[in-house]
Amino acid sequence: MSAPLLDLVPRFRWTIVFLSVLALAATLTGLPRTQVVSDFEVFFEKDNPDLLAYHAIQDEYTSDDNIMFVVTAKDGNAFSQQTMEAVEALTEAAWGLPDSIRVDSLTNYQHTRADGDDLLVQNLVENAGDLSDAELAEARDIAINEITLFKRLVRDGDVTGVNVDFQVGNGERNKEFPKIVAAARELQSEFAQRYDAVEIRLIGKLINNNAFRESSIHDLTTLVPIAFALAMLCIGIFMWRGSRSVTTALTTSLAVLVIILFSILTAQGIAAWLGIPVSPPVANAPTMILTLAIADSIHILVSYFQFQRSGHDKVGAMLGSLKLNAQPVFLTSATTVFGFLSLNFSDSPPFQDLGNVVAIGVTFAWLFSMTLLPALVLLMPSGVSASVVDNSATHGGMSKLSAVVIRHHRPFLYAGSALVILFSLLVPQNTLNDVWAEYFDKSTVQRQSSDYARAHLTSTNSVAFSLAAAESNGVTDPLYLAEVDRFAEWLRRHPFVSHVYSFTDVMKRINKNMHGDDPSWYKLPDDRQLAAQYLLMYELSLPFGLDVNNQVNMDKSATKLLVTARNSSTSDMLAFQQDAQAWQQANLPAYMAHPGASGDIMFAHIGHNNIRSMLSGTVLALLAISVLIALMLRSLRYGLISLIPNLAPAAIAFGFWALYDGEVGLGLSVVVGMTLGIVVDYTIHFLSKYLRAKREQQLDSAAAVSYAFNTVGVALVVTTIILCVNFGVLALSTFALNADMGLMTALTILVALLIDFFLLAPLLLWLEGRKQEVTPPAAATVNAQPENS
Repeated sequence: MSAPLLDLVPRFRWTIVFLSVLALAATLTGLPRTQVVSDFEVFFEKDNPDLLAYHAIQDEYTSDDNIMFVVTAKDGNAFSQQTMEAVEALTEAAWGLPDSIRVDSLTNYQHTRADGDDLLVQNLVENAGDLSDAELAEARDIAINEITLFKRLVRDGDVTGVNVDFQVGNGERNKEFPKIVAAARELQSEFAQRYDAVEIRLIGKLINNNAFRESSIHDLTTLVPIAFALAMLCIGIFMWRGSRSVTTALTTSLAVLVIILFSILTAQGIAAWLGIPVSPPVANAPTMILTLAIADSIHILVSYFQFQRSGHDKVGAMLGSLKLNAQPVFLTSATTVFGFLSLNFSDSPPFQDLGNVVAIGVTFAWLFSMTLLPALVLLMPSGVSASVVDNSATHGGMSKLSAVVIRHHRPFLYAGSALVILFSLLVPQNTLNDVWAEYFDKSTVQRQSSDYARAHLTSTNSVAFSLAAAESNGVTDPLYLAEVDRFAEWLRRHPFVSHVYSFTDVMKRINKNMHGDDPSWYKLPDDRQLAAQYLLMYELSLPFGLDVNNQVNMDKSATKLLVTARNSSTSDMLAFQQDAQAWQQANLPAYMAHPGASGDIMFAHIGHNNIRSMLSGTVLALLAISVLIALMLRSLRYGLISLIPNLAPAAIAFGFWALYDGEVGLGLSVVVGMTLGIVVDYTIHFLSKYLRAKREQQLDSAAAVSYAFNTVGVALVVTTIILCVNFGVLALSTFALNADMGLMTALTILVALLIDFFLLAPLLLWLEGRKQEVTPPAAATVNAQPENS
């Protein structure tokens, strides 16, 4: 803002308040349109090829949007009469869940056997309460040895599962999924009370989907209030220390709170009008806007107090502060916006949305900080206590620190440079990897149930392959079946694979049944007509809801192989997919080949793709920011110098991460772009004050560095504390992507402060070829008149 415009702020303070409230009211009308999403597909663009491949399989076969009731027998025997009664009753009750289309369990498993020349298909366990121990033991023996059940619905005999598939239209998923999960939890609770012999847990895709929604709600209702409370506590303490007046501390803290709320609510309202849904990343936008809005306010209020200590009245002090900070606050806001807008290079829409929402919030935070904040402060009591009018005492800490840095700038420069180089060399030691199953914290019931099921029954991670036949009704061609079976056997030998659910196993079993249950006939039929008859006979014998469409498409031109993975590591998932594609290319006809599709495949690809996209986006943002800095500082030299403190924090943070964890996933892939604008803020504030001292006050380099420490040092320290505390709060998120992102962002911001104090300042002194060993004179303090600022 130009000086003439800033002069209008004190004169039209009530008008500014009225217009701000009016603008807020207009945007708030969009809040009822806010939608919290509960579908993992929100993380992918609608034209994402992996998403399209996943949809193609979902459309061609029975939907595998599922919930599995994991039933544990407390006595260790899942085939006891009590446990089988519970499983049988649960299987029947599960058909009543909303939108359920298929229920699979041990009790309703369609066991086939020969009955003379006929094929008999019946439930494996029926009327469990009337069965003898011998009959249940026989059922156990069949289940444990049935390849389509073992490691899918039973493993060691102590735990089993009731799997329910659901069909929900794409447009209804966000609305229906929470209802389905709620109904499943109600059923879980009911059966836990009815059958004390078992424990019941819930896993599956709908449980995972709903966990995204619950994580968003948790962060909004828990972390955001914590962040607010901590921020206001820090602000209150700082305001009291700056003014030594309880009244001023309360009124200025209230003014900052208004700026925060107005910035967040305006951004949320506009986001709702734009149709941006609330996903786990977007749920943390309020915390980020909060911290960035505070940063603007802190710089203005620090200078406001400093001008008052120099003897200016409220209006004069506020005008002096606004004029002193107009350029750096605008520039830092602009660079922060650039940084967050770089998230639009992300391949994942929620991170694009996060960048856009925060960019909107930062823009309004700048506008409100330059207009509404001074208007409110001037309307309320906000004087500095007479006990702190002595300006030099306030800056004692920063004066001493600057003196140490000036006196020892060469050791600081050499040590700082060595650390930057060392940690930069560690950055390549990070590997690109995510573990999808660990996206949610161990404290969540969803994660605990998932880990339990993985250890005792099955994994929720899978890959589906749709293998096409040469023609309609071609799935009974013996040559086709042989190719599918070869692929299934290769998959079973792969170390990544836990279970393979293949239609060829059904055909082998029927062929054995039709030859008097002779084990030597457990093989694929070698006659197409016979295979077609077997399939038809089997289909006609199946009850409603248990047809073969979960494995065979409608025109019988393709079958689905469902692979259950041992773990969900994205690097392992991608390596497995590459192995499978290579095997298909070498062994199958081209028309049969399928790349594999699933939610796990989608997340595996997007994590790796996002790194590449964000690197290009960050580079472009950095170039734009560097040009903007050079223009605003009117110096190409200092624009180039700014690259060092702008890049070093991320390099050190990721170097540290290589030692701490070593795996970079989807959440961390956006950290550089997200923190770039914040890191640049620090550089701009320090450089602008340094250049102001050199150009306007004609100070030498040492005095200019001291001036920068004294005028902006306290604000940077306070801002860093608040930013680190609030981004650190994100580390408490139950969603791992947010937790890692918050932790890394806090680390990067802390490093940025240290870089500016102990590397940028020594670098400026070294470039000037000077070394001052004396404390800078009083001229280095804030002593300019408002009208000359």
